[in-house]
Amino acid sequence: MIQHGFDALEYLPVIITLWCSVQRSKRKIHMKDFFRKSKHGWHCTDLFNKPTYCCVCQQHILQGAFCDCCGVCADETCLRRADRSLVCKEIMAPSQADGTLEHRWVRGNVPLCSVCVVCKEQCGNQPKLCDFRCVWCQTMVHDDCKASLSDGERCELGEFRSLIIPPHYLHHVNKLRRRHPDEYSKLASACGSSWTPVLVLANTRSGNNMGEALLGEFRTILNPVQVFDLSELPPSKALQLCTLLPPGSVRVLVCGGDGTVGWVLDAIDTMKLKGQDQFIPRVMILPLGTGNDLSNSLGWGSGYAGEIPVEQVLRNVLEAEVVKMDRWKVQVASKGLYFRKPKVLSMNNYFSVGPDALMALNFHTHREKTPSFFSSRIINKAVYFMYGTKDCLVQECKDLDKRIELELDGERVALPSLEGIIVCNIGYWGGGCRLWEGMGDEPYPPTRLDDGLLEVVGVFGSFHCAQIQVKMANPVRLGQAHTVRLVLKTSRMPMQVDGEPWAQGPCTITITHKTQAFMLYHSAEQTDDDDESSTSEAESSAPHDSPKPAGPASARA
Repeated sequence: MIQHGFDALEYLPVIITLWCSVQRSKRKIHMKDFFRKSKHGWHCTDLFNKPTYCCVCQQHILQGAFCDCCGVCADETCLRRADRSLVCKEIMAPSQADGTLEHRWVRGNVPLCSVCVVCKEQCGNQPKLCDFRCVWCQTMVHDDCKASLSDGERCELGEFRSLIIPPHYLHHVNKLRRRHPDEYSKLASACGSSWTPVLVLANTRSGNNMGEALLGEFRTILNPVQVFDLSELPPSKALQLCTLLPPGSVRVLVCGGDGTVGWVLDAIDTMKLKGQDQFIPRVMILPLGTGNDLSNSLGWGSGYAGEIPVEQVLRNVLEAEVVKMDRWKVQVASKGLYFRKPKVLSMNNYFSVGPDALMALNFHTHREKTPSFFSSRIINKAVYFMYGTKDCLVQECKDLDKRIELELDGERVALPSLEGIIVCNIGYWGGGCRLWEGMGDEPYPPTRLDDGLLEVVGVFGSFHCAQIQVKMANPVRLGQAHTVRLVLKTSRMPMQVDGEPWAQGPCTITITHKTQAFMLYHSAEQTDDDDESSTSEAESSAPHDSPKPAGPASARA
């Protein structure tokens, strides 16, 4: 009898664990449904990173939920009450009688080291729920100083007023009977002559998975309607907001890798096909991916890891210079499949066949199998290095010159004994290497983004690629051309366009000019985290440098 009692006690922890697991699962589903219906952007946290007080019961809390749009915080017991009684940022609302916006105050939990706009003393330094912050202009004010505000309840939207879409603008647009660009321009006059609204498009799966945190920080400063998660909404739909804003005024900040940027630029091309050319935005990059060569070429650095606050990112948007960038069409016609349409891809950075495409293909294959493992930029680069080392021993792409023919502007090019060919549109390749310019006694003029020319180089293998990346060797410069044609005669070879790899059988590849995109270039101090890169190097990569020599074989090695 006693033995049976002990047996039951042994199972008790297991039963309790299973019960807790079921309850936790039910709670998670319940909370997810609640968050979906709420007007707040709630996020649960097990530990706040600073002293936090519930906006309902005013008690100190360690865990609970916060709204990344308005900053309201609440513990779990007060969450429903907070959702009902505390209003979030309204993306669309009428203005005051004088056409201005009213302050939208949230009490307590102001940012650390914030200063009262009235008395200039520090706010939020008392151990309780105190002081106010406006969710639009980010103005901080003490409880006692609030009545002494010089502008009363009039909100000027703060430092980033020229980037924010005011809620009253969308309210007026919604009431327009005639949706016409001229009407949008009239409404925009009330927002100031320098109004250039920004849309933030973030890929939460890029790089170090910083996208979700960045989205919250941008929603805090901007109108939440301006911030889009590309895992929930494709860029083609997000960019339709541009058609409700004055033509030519919109700037788009793409938070992601080169693949995400290409996705957004393809969506912009779709806008052109719909006859929406006048609404085409200017594109800036916040590099979250692994390679980020396009970002490097435009002066935005090789990777963002939170080293500068989002406020500085938005200042960079205001100060950036507009430049044009060539985009290319890559047409792949498989040999013998005459009744099948050729595969057509868009290219911004580079096309390659050979060892670097093989590394990208191996990496892509394994990332598809275990995506959770490839969540760190450091791990991604380490895996690339492993595959490069393996190919140095195996040499899967040798004798490429016997299997492929190359034509530059219709002129056949004699190939040395190569393993790879790379066709570049931008200055950087392979995660930060200046491929065309080279080093040592063979410096070449810097590339341009807008001259309609491609640079074509060859490599002798994976080890040669590694030497080029550490500035111990130069590539084989095969020439520059307006049109590049490659004919793969036999076997299958790895190929890639902007980091998207595949294995290709015998085919003909034709690369021709497609269109130009408006990009934002960072002409100030270089943001590259490579200590060896200097400011002068960043300036030499500017799209407005001296032009490249023309002709199909102007730089033939």
